[in-house]
Amino acid sequence: MTKDLTSGSPMRLLLGFTLPTLFGLLFQQFYNLVDAMIVGKLLGSQALGAVGSTGSINFLVIGFCLGICSGFAIPVAQRMGAKDYPQMRRYVANAAYLSAAIALVLTAVTGVFCRDILTAMDTPADLFENANAYIFIIFMGIPAVFLYNLLASVIRSLGDSRTPVYFLALSAGLNIALDLALILFFDAGVAGAAIATVLSQAVSGLACLAYMVKKFPILRITREESRLDWEACKGLCAMGLPMGLQYSITAVGSIVLQTAVNALGSVYVTAVSTGSKVYQLIACPFDAMGAAMATYCGQNVGAGRLDRLRQGVRSCSLLGLGYSAAALVAMLFFAPQCAMLFLNSGEEQFQLLVGLTSQYTVTLTAFFFPLALVNILRFSIQGMGFSTLAILAGVLEMLARAVVGQFFVPAMGYTAACFASPAAWICADLFLIPACLGCIAHLRRSSPTAGLETISRDAAGRRGWKKSFGT
Repeated sequence: MTKDLTSGSPMRLLLGFTLPTLFGLLFQQFYNLVDAMIVGKLLGSQALGAVGSTGSINFLVIGFCLGICSGFAIPVAQRMGAKDYPQMRRYVANAAYLSAAIALVLTAVTGVFCRDILTAMDTPADLFENANAYIFIIFMGIPAVFLYNLLASVIRSLGDSRTPVYFLALSAGLNIALDLALILFFDAGVAGAAIATVLSQAVSGLACLAYMVKKFPILRITREESRLDWEACKGLCAMGLPMGLQYSITAVGSIVLQTAVNALGSVYVTAVSTGSKVYQLIACPFDAMGAAMATYCGQNVGAGRLDRLRQGVRSCSLLGLGYSAAALVAMLFFAPQCAMLFLNSGEEQFQLLVGLTSQYTVTLTAFFFPLALVNILRFSIQGMGFSTLAILAGVLEMLARAVVGQFFVPAMGYTAACFASPAAWICADLFLIPACLGCIAHLRRSSPTAGLETISRDAAGRRGWKKSFGT
């Protein structure tokens, strides 16, 4: 059930790891998109705009949760690479304790201050109540977010990127059924969409837990390994908290930008919300590449295979470049059709919304390769063990979005909002490219002989890869 990423062709390993992860992310985005499609088609563009207006605050809190879970899995991957299984299990047990505590605190705090946050963001009055109903329920589901994402991150750290996909498929189907039932038959409105999302993710997490207990003997924790270990907690927090803060710091810039878009009016809020749904779907491969690189780098650092780090970054960057070009071509032809999936054609401003959404989507897609590098390099740095360093990239993203939102959107309007995220990605890359190369060089200087004994085996693996594909 586990997979060793410390030997063999990096390109082949990364493809094999990325594709199942991508399918899982697509399932996750699929039921998010179903939420948006059902809300937009059945409840109207204002309801869709209300859900979308919570996107940045959703990213601030839920992104923090996802980052922590991903960070907690890095020490697990490193101990897996080093084949130190008892310590790996100690990390898993203590990650569960920390996750439960953080989930409870976040749920309480966000529930109390939900309305205040939406008010501070200048959420349009005609969207406010629906926005509050939706995001409050999402925040109450934070424990379910931790449950699934921590377990999925641990499983991926062991090299198994397929198992989490199966449970997300189950979750996607359940989410669709609950969406339709709660909105059509129980008239639950946008709250029904939020309830469906939370319940489906909880089911996915519980199914994942049951499967892990039964099918992963390597994770069967003894009583000694299950004890609270403060040193293990410190190591986990050193990785998890910086990754969580990185997401949240990035989201602060998104909140400033969302506030500026809110001031433009509900039509522009709906256009950005709809374009963001399309973007989240077509950007899934970059998230999968990032997850692959975190595990790949974590295992290879743990195994002392430092010679493979640069190879992995280069191979994954080529994958990102190829997909970026394909995505841009697709959006140049099909952006309006993608927008129509979420909008009700009977609405008065339908054509205007399609045009604005298409502009937003095509602009972001044109800068997909900088986004690919952000994910690949950031997660590589984190997998190598330099989580704190990666926060600086998040700070640069935050500053870029905040500057555009604070100064350019009020002066230039919607077009400036379309270029906010590309500006953030480019600023982050200006830091991440030299930072990643510096981390690799630092590790190699610290252990100059690490991995030299296996270079010949890797060369043989690369020759086999080239022979298989005729290159």
